[in-house]
Amino acid sequence: MTDAHAHLDALEDPDAAVERAREAGVVRIVTIGTGIESCRRALDLTAYEGVYAALGIDPHQASTGEASRVSELRPLLDHPKAVAVGEAGLDYHYGGEAKDEQRSLFAAQLALAAELGLPIVVHTRSANGDTEAMLRGHDGIVVMHCFSEPELLAAGLERGWYFSFAGNATYPKAEALREAAAVVPADRILAETDSPYLAPQPVRGRPNEPAHVVHTVAALADARGEDARELASRIDANATAAFQLP
Repeated sequence: MTDAHAHLDALEDPDAAVERAREAGVVRIVTIGTGIESCRRALDLTAYEGVYAALGIDPHQASTGEASRVSELRPLLDHPKAVAVGEAGLDYHYGGEAKDEQRSLFAAQLALAAELGLPIVVHTRSANGDTEAMLRGHDGIVVMHCFSEPELLAAGLERGWYFSFAGNATYPKAEALREAAAVVPADRILAETDSPYLAPQPVRGRPNEPAHVVHTVAALADARGEDARELASRIDANATAAFQLP
């Protein structure tokens, strides 16, 4: 299966984590850059077989000097294992005082993704209206990372977005996320760890890592009334399509 979103550069021992992922059947990982230096580290990590990179500047840096470096993403995205722009988006939960700066940074990365014909990996939290409005004018592939805003489900279904569910979908109080996962079309569902964050319920309290995506897949399969192995295979195929993987 594929872990559609992990921060390998934030793990204490990426080598060991990638090896444990392989042992668990996780054969592909999309590692995420969240700033220019993070993007460079992400590209270094694509030296591992089956590891690809999404490169972007996340909304938490919208009011810093990092936001002025979007042009530096362009040459990095020329790398043969760079498969998406992101994570990019809007987070008004933590960055509500910088909404204008966040929208400007997101718009620049949407434009870059459109220009390069790459998917955009979207981070959104407490910004549903603006997120939907900005994505309405974007015709490229959209991957909703750590999908946690069911209010955006209808718009995403209409526009053919991919919905990637993380470990928080396994938590006891996450019924709304599991209900959303149950109605996402079979060809639009993805799973991720967001490592080292959001460890799924069976390993909650520990640092997360790509091998743990199997727990999230199991919870999604249960919510959908499907066999976990079959869903894992479908998610792998969806990742191939979403990120245009070989």
